[in-house]
Amino acid sequence: MKIELQEITIRDVVDGYADSAEEGVVGYSGRLDIRPKYQREFVYNEKKRNAVIGTVRKGFPLNVIYWVVNGEDKYEVLDGQQRTISFCQYVNGDFSVPIDGNPMAFHNLTQVEKDRILDYPLMVYFCEGDDKEKLDWFKIVNIAGEKLTDQELRNAVYTGPWLSHAKSIFSKTGCPAHLLASKYVSGSPIRQELLEISISWRSDGQIEQYMSAHQHDPNANELWTYFQAVIAWVQATFTTYRKEMKGQKWGPLYDRFKDSLYDTAKLEDEIKSLMIDDDVTKNRGIYPYVLTRDEKHLSIRAFTASHRRAAYERQGGICPRCGEHFELEEMEADHITPWSKGGKTVSANCQMLCLKDNRLKSNI
Repeated sequence: MKIELQEITIRDVVDGYADSAEEGVVGYSGRLDIRPKYQREFVYNEKKRNAVIGTVRKGFPLNVIYWVVNGEDKYEVLDGQQRTISFCQYVNGDFSVPIDGNPMAFHNLTQVEKDRILDYPLMVYFCEGDDKEKLDWFKIVNIAGEKLTDQELRNAVYTGPWLSHAKSIFSKTGCPAHLLASKYVSGSPIRQELLEISISWRSDGQIEQYMSAHQHDPNANELWTYFQAVIAWVQATFTTYRKEMKGQKWGPLYDRFKDSLYDTAKLEDEIKSLMIDDDVTKNRGIYPYVLTRDEKHLSIRAFTASHRRAAYERQGGICPRCGEHFELEEMEADHITPWSKGGKTVSANCQMLCLKDNRLKSNI
């Protein structure tokens, strides 16, 4: 990783400053990407924003700022975005700060005071390196200040035509992916959560590897096509929408079961029954359960202490499988008729098995 310290004035950074909201923020004569398109919105509160201006006015040192070199004479703010936007907005006349008890905008200052701000020297580290080096360094410098999400960190590294197109689909308020799947997928487009989820689904969790492989692709059509296919499969398979469907790991379920043929009417009847089953304590788990048949998704209601004691006394401490006697704490409660075959979590359906036999039964 090549890191070079340079002194850049605020005057230079605010030259060509333009805030196009979700389309991004630029400065430094258009050469500095202060906030890339559809990345995080400005998050500093008034107190922190005013503190930045106060520090500059007094000539006190700001923390160093990091820019990543993105080609010849092109840069992107690696760390220091909020500080940079604070002084750019102030010089641009977007807000006032209290000075001697009075609100003072930049245009209210004397020329000497203006020049003191504009000529303030920023200590900027210019960073060059490969993808891994930049990502590792970004994580280090992001320890303090306003935290970026993991996906925002990745976006700073894997810039290119693929990411620009992906962000236009997944990372903008009212973006196509959010309009399509907001009922099924949790996460904020602006904070890159929707983009992160979609890449994670497509890459089996290998997000950085996927972004590295596709960084220079001309577009993100492959990811968008996959995402649309997942949502279409969900809508076709589960014909009645319920709030429990939002936030499921639909991508992995689609990958595993997309080629299976389901009787959707029977599937809906089963879901309806499970939704009102008192033994099911985790309704969100119904959707993965009806596909995988793994009862762990449902968190089936456990037998109570009184159920276990009654069964133990009824059996006289004898395990019905091996016929040996055990203390209560050496045994576990088990459904006589399995829950999957209609057995309920009630005292009459409870038996106590020794630890060994209960584990063996669970593995059958």
